[in-house]
Amino acid sequence: QEQLVESGGGLVQPWGSLSLSCAASGSIFGIKAMGWYRQAPGKERELVAVIGSGGSINYADSVKGRFTISRGNAKIMVYLQMNSLKPEDTAVYYCYCNAIGGLYWGKGTLVTVSS
Repeated sequence: QEQLVESGGGLVQPWGSLSLSCAASGSIFGIKAMGWYRQAPGKERELVAVIGSGGSINYADSVKGRFTISRGNAKIMVYLQMNSLKPEDTAVYYCYCNAIGGLYWGKGTLVTVSS
């Protein structure tokens, strides 16, 4: 059973917009934070944005002002709205969840920014 299920992603032109969604399964308890990492070809995985259970938010400097993270009312959904996308945003985006039981990862969804 997948515990984090991502949706969204795909191909978009530069300066376009895309949104990602992630749903945590009911088997995850005590969620402390949810967010998104990404990994570009040949690069290490890096934090994109994270939102804590209390609502605190952190963004990577490279996406500040362009990406917005939010969560659902039930706090088991997390969203990433990506605007003004650049070719360097091309990567596999992974949803993650930091919970009492440990860290959980989605399978990843590919975002390609290209004309």
